[in-house]
Amino acid sequence: MPIVARIAPVIVLAVVAAWSIPASADPPAHAPAHGWRKKHDPSYVGYTGTQWERDYDIVSGHCNREAIATVLGGAVGGVIASRVSEPENRTVATIIGVIAGAVIGNRIGHELDEADRGCVGHALEVGKSGQLVTWTNESTGVRYELAPGADRESNGAACREYKLVAVANGQKSSRNGVACQSQPGVWQVAQ
Repeated sequence: MPIVARIAPVIVLAVVAAWSIPASADPPAHAPAHGWRKKHDPSYVGYTGTQWERDYDIVSGHCNREAIATVLGGAVGGVIASRVSEPENRTVATIIGVIAGAVIGNRIGHELDEADRGCVGHALEVGKSGQLVTWTNESTGVRYELAPGADRESNGAACREYKLVAVANGQKSSRNGVACQSQPGVWQVAQ
């Protein structure tokens, strides 16, 4: 029997054994992996130090409106504030206590719903200054762009400037303002 015929099964066995050994290294930081982020970066630190398990894609410049809507469920108005203020329910930051039209200033602003307010609040909470965060409310057709801005302080509260733009049916509306945290994860429009 030639030497190649005797070595071939050993080589095949070695290759199969090498492929069956699991990789022991972590994936690179830029690659998504099952549980990698949770294991190595267990929380997202908010604007005032509050830790959040999820960023709802804010860090990547997009708000996962559907996931926020699922978390908020049917909560409206002050109910959101009370749910968010309880540590065990602090799963998404939100903006409250404001008539939606006042946020943008015209008809488009009246289309802002609870999930959109969650996107605004969480973008203010975990977004970087100047980073544009976008999302679309599929049921109303309104596309939003929010850019959290510079730090401010008002009566001892942590505040941020922001610019919010809404586009619907070719009509564009924008508002610059200041939002302040009234409690961890709860933002209110101050100006």
